[in-house]
Amino acid sequence: MSERILSVEKHNQIVAAAYRQRGFTADESQQAARFCQLAAWHGIKTHNALKALHLDDHFGSVPRKKGCVPGAVVEKLPSKFAAAQKWNANRKLGPAVAFDAMAACEKLADQYGVGIVSVDNAFHYLWGGGYVLESAKRGYIAYTCCTAALAEVVPFGGKFPTLGTNPHSWAFPTTDAVGFPIVIDWATSTVAMGRVQQLKREGKSLPPGSAVDKDGKETTDPHQVAALITFGAHKGYGLSLINELLAAFIGGSLPTLRSRPDAAVEAGSPAVSEKTTPNFFFQVIHPEALDCGDFALQRNQAANVKAVLDDVLGHGNRDTGRCILPGELEHKAALRSQQAGGLIFTDAELAELKQVADSAGVSLDPAALPTI
Repeated sequence: MSERILSVEKHNQIVAAAYRQRGFTADESQQAARFCQLAAWHGIKTHNALKALHLDDHFGSVPRKKGCVPGAVVEKLPSKFAAAQKWNANRKLGPAVAFDAMAACEKLADQYGVGIVSVDNAFHYLWGGGYVLESAKRGYIAYTCCTAALAEVVPFGGKFPTLGTNPHSWAFPTTDAVGFPIVIDWATSTVAMGRVQQLKREGKSLPPGSAVDKDGKETTDPHQVAALITFGAHKGYGLSLINELLAAFIGGSLPTLRSRPDAAVEAGSPAVSEKTTPNFFFQVIHPEALDCGDFALQRNQAANVKAVLDDVLGHGNRDTGRCILPGELEHKAALRSQQAGGLIFTDAELAELKQVADSAGVSLDPAALPTI
């Protein structure tokens, strides 16, 4: 399938217009466009503009969904801990909250060595790796996790989906050592639901061990997927459970009612009062806060990080041509975007993006875009 180059300006115009059409403020719409550009620039097919708008269509600002409130204002709640902030997002657009929360964590880390922001009443922020990647570029060690919009993952040994895909995202400031930030970003399911949607769009099959159909039988057909499976069996289950427990401590409620307000109401008392929103957790560490000053051979911290990575990739590992660092694929995708001078999309993606553009009143002719 051929690929074409869409300018950043045109992409952001389309995305911002689509969000403005849905009632979001100019700032929220620009934040959404910024996020979608970040994802597309780094080759993230599962969480680009199409996924962002898909989430809003199904769980967000459209009538009766009640998941996202355009123009909502984040409430900063009292906290007795100087380096820990607690936010009530009031269902504000996820990327707008996430960008601000990461910036707040960085400011706290500059003062206290570490900063955390816990967010209640949130709306999904999409690709967590993007937020930590940007923070690592600014020199911080960054982490975020969230509860996914829906419980669509079967717990290990179970048969009914009661967990979200629940991603974890870490990034490290390793540009001086290896040329790019190391980004360790994963959903706790074998694949993200966004990947299922991508493979459905591209007419491809899922890898084995990724999903089950409505009868609980394993399937590789993206059209038959009813629920996903955790990676690494009990290990992925444990990692997914971490997100649900953090959310429970923050204020999140029953996973099976998340993003299902109608189900919560239909369940009757006391479920009528159950919350249906996801939760976010952000943490930023200033590298100096970790420096104990006792590195071998009189290395400093930066030299020590490089030495460790050189050892990990050494001993013939890099020579195989298959051994890479997490974040390397995203870095290569960013270099490819830079070389192309724009964002790279498949014809199938552009066909859907044209529908978005047409609806938002922005002209887009995919056939006129240069190929790559």
